[in-house]
Amino acid sequence: MEIIMASVLDKELIQYFTRLNEPQKKSLLAMIKSFLKQGNTTSIEQYNKELDEAMARMDNGQFTTLEALEKEMQAW
Repeated sequence: MEIIMASVLDKELIQYFTRLNEPQKKSLLAMIKSFLKQGNTTSIEQYNKELDEAMARMDNGQFTTLEALEKEMQAW
């Protein structure tokens, strides 16, 4: 049986991740996924689709203002 030992960094990431609320976890997970996708090339069509989706979210009020983010960060 192979035992997988988490590195100190892995343990620290898990420790912090578990302290986040659900929206923060979703945001961080999306960022991690984007880092992992960077090696993949994105077509112009896909890029434009993602931009359109992001713009639609903004138009629907699904965004965080700088002031709200700063207030949230103070609670960390």
